[in-house]
Formats: sequence, structure tokens, C-alpha cells
Amino acid sequence: MKKLNFDSFFLISGPCVIEEEWVMLETAEKLKELSQKLNIQVIYKSSFMKDNRSSVAFYTGPGIDEGLETLQKIRNDFDMPVLSDIHYPEQIAQAAEVLDIIQIPAYLCMQTHLVVEVARTGKIINIKHGQFIAPENMDKPVKKIESTGNHNIIITERGYTFGYNDLIVDPRSFHELRKLGYPVVFDITHSIRKYGIPSADPAGGMREYLPVISRAGVAAGVDGIFIETHPEPKVAKCDAASQIKLNELEEFLKPLLEIHTIEKKYRKS
Repeated sequence: MKKLNFDSFFLISGPCVIEEEWVMLETAEKLKELSQKLNIQVIYKSSFMKDNRSSVAFYTGPGIDEGLETLQKIRNDFDMPVLSDIHYPEQIAQAAEVLDIIQIPAYLCMQTHLVVEVARTGKIINIKHGQFIAPENMDKPVKKIESTGNHNIIITERGYTFGYNDLIVDPRSFHELRKLGYPVVFDITHSIRKYGIPSADPAGGMREYLPVISRAGVAAGVDGIFIETHPEPKVAKCDAASQIKLNELEEFLKPLLEIHTIEKKYRKS
């Protein structure tokens, strides 16, 4: 497992789902450059399988074997930590051989057997806040992880289900999640999704809100940002309407780094 530093602002980023090799490698190369240029920890994220698509006709990824092979190549060639999500206990052992961070999807965060078995790997666990529980109740899945002796935990906020197919981010959640004592990440990509609308439909995401909510989250004291990126989002095979274009990511991050520096200064005062 690569040594990771969560004491400074960090980024989790990559295409939503593993696609053609050129997409994955071009993204990895750019993210590596950004990591060095902006002096931030970047964790490469992409899913080998998406099991919560709204239609069986939608692309779900290459599967665990090919997907992990791609992530292993990125990990080796670019010396980057890699993250992906698992959905079933039988995926855990194989995923743990490659991944530096294993992600538990929001809608599975209360699945006791899954959470405990992932925790037993000893890997860093990124557990996403389920839209169906209050942020303070995330202490329950966190305690399940801790029960195994694993305290390598990241907690990710991705908004609440509110109204019709919409997500609302409540800044109070950042305060509540930070009280649990682990790094808190704000997943802004999935917070702007319009659920129930296909992700390839331009109406399926609200990119115009990305700067506003990301800056608000960083000002509220999150430790890192989760944002999916793609060389050409409009042709991405998943979350096409909400991923940020790869060549726009650097300028998007700069004000977030400045805000984080200010917030961290006042947090200590």
C-alpha cells in the first residue's frame, strides 16, 4: 500500500468508470502532472463495475479482472494510489490486492457484512455517506469498521436525496462528519447529478453549480475533494453530464487550494 498523506488538502479524481485504455492513461498522466505542479496528493479513482445504473442497457464497466489490471498499470506506471468501489463480499479479496483505498458506495454503507469484510483487509476505507441517514448516524458504519481494528477511514459526503431526483448538500453535514475524527471528503460530482435522468443527457447534471458548492464545502472545512474527470466528458460512458473536463481541472482547483489554506489557518486559531 502506498503511503498517503491526508494532513494536507487532497484530491480523488478520475473517470467515473473504467473505459478505453487511452482515456485512462491520458487522465492519469494529467492528474500526475497536477499532483506535482500543485503539490497535492491525488488518488486516482475509477470504477471497474457500476452496479447502480438506472438501466440494464447502460455501460457498467469492464468487470473486476480487466478493471483491476488497468488500475494496477496506472498505479505502477504513474506511481499513483488507486481507488475503486466494491459491491459484493466476493470482490473484496481480489480488489484488496491492487487498490490502495477501497470505497463503499453510499447506498451500501449500512450493509454490515460488506463493511466488516472490507475493513478486515486493513486497507484504507472510503465510506460514502448514504443519502438515507443523517450525517451523525455515520458513526454506526464507522464503528463497524473500527470493530475490526481498522482505523484507516475516509468519510465522503455526496448530498441528500431531496424532492424529485435532486440532491441537496447541507453544510452542517461537514461539521457532523468531522466530529467522527476522520478525514472528510466532499464528492461534488455526484452532488450535482439529476437522478432519474440518463447521465449522458445534458440535463442529467448541473455543472454550473460546481464552483459554488465546491468552494462552500472547502470553506466549511473538508479535507479533500472528490471530482470525476474525463478528457471529453460529453462522450463519457458514465456521468457524462457531471464530470469536469480534464484540461479545466487545474484552474478549477486553484481557488479551492487558496480557500483551504485560509480555512486551515482559522481552524487552528
